[in-house]
Amino acid sequence: MNSVEESIVKDMGLAHNGHLKIDWVQEHMPVLNRIRERFEKEKPFAGLKVAISLHLEAKTAYLAKVVQAGGAEVTITGSNPLSTQDDVCAALVEDGIRVFAKYNPDPAEYKEHLIKTLETRPDLIIDDGGDLVTILHSERRDLLAQVRGGAEETTTGILRLKALEKEGKLEFPMVAVNDAFCKYLFDNRYGTGQSVWDGINRTTNLVVAGKTVVVVGYGWCGKGVAMRAKGLGAKVIVTEIDAIKAVEAYMDGFEVMPMSEAAKHGDYFVTVTGNRDVIRKEHFEVMKDGAILSNAGHFDVEVNKVELKEMSTSTRIVRKDIEEFVMADGRKVYLLAEGRLVNLAAGDGHPAEIMDMTFALQAVSLAYVNEQYKNIGKQVLNVPYELDAMVAQYKLEALGLGIDKLTDEQKAYLDSWVE
Repeated sequence: MNSVEESIVKDMGLAHNGHLKIDWVQEHMPVLNRIRERFEKEKPFAGLKVAISLHLEAKTAYLAKVVQAGGAEVTITGSNPLSTQDDVCAALVEDGIRVFAKYNPDPAEYKEHLIKTLETRPDLIIDDGGDLVTILHSERRDLLAQVRGGAEETTTGILRLKALEKEGKLEFPMVAVNDAFCKYLFDNRYGTGQSVWDGINRTTNLVVAGKTVVVVGYGWCGKGVAMRAKGLGAKVIVTEIDAIKAVEAYMDGFEVMPMSEAAKHGDYFVTVTGNRDVIRKEHFEVMKDGAILSNAGHFDVEVNKVELKEMSTSTRIVRKDIEEFVMADGRKVYLLAEGRLVNLAAGDGHPAEIMDMTFALQAVSLAYVNEQYKNIGKQVLNVPYELDAMVAQYKLEALGLGIDKLTDEQKAYLDSWVE
């Protein structure tokens, strides 16, 4: 494979800076480094092709290199038009990985990159949001036969996978990496919690302390965003459709109310639901002058951009990644990063130490699917607990921490029904 001739990237002259970024995250991803050492010895993907669609930045690039170290021929594309980093793409091409990705392609180019990635006829896939799986199950079913299975990164993708599975249409096994303990407890909560505010703060350069933040959705991502907002000194309101999560938010010390009421109070809004139109016309109508809207869900559908534009008398870009919408009554509402993932479209995504655990899970889950695909059937699978626990153990060891072990007597006690 000639990765330079076959790839589509913006500028190979950017590669040097991309290598520096990848080298930096590699230094801070000890768990993935350990997986790489194992892969280099065992070559679990020898002779196989792997297609990856993820937010294409340095941490993802290092995951691709770890899979490559396992013997795979790797092709990678982006999973969001605004999260691709062109220098990282160029560096990967120099490292022998085929890349189809550019920052901010038009919709047709973005789709073309996904299809070209699949036209390499992969044996295994890593997906983020379900774009690869959706194309394989719809317009490019001719590429299905060789796919053994894969792993899915995020909540939105798992929702799409489970819909396919429920209808009996899923054609190969997929591991729900998002649902693993070492993913949602750390990536979703601490990764999203920090990176969302990294993106918002670097984009707006405004204070958070004393402001009111409305967090839309109190899943693990919402918990992280709310916790970090509180730490920055904000008053936090949570909106929910799930009564249990709403009670949890209340017990965690946050105000809980419907969006129709919360919309009147918010200075910042962060959507983290995976659903569409959770902020829409009736909410825009009552927002404060100067309200700032952002999204941390996978697709740019959580804030209804069509209605926002229709309601505005004028729009303009007032700062990089900030669009101003002027309402008929003179109020101004601001949308960050086109309503796309604010932590990646307006930032560098989750910290390297957090993605270390998630991408270690991706790598070992992919190896698991490759070993077991003939036995596990066409279904959405949880990450086996032993893999989850292994990643956690590697993390503890990297941190220089130890934990206790049960004695034989304690094991016997826990396994017995008598005292």
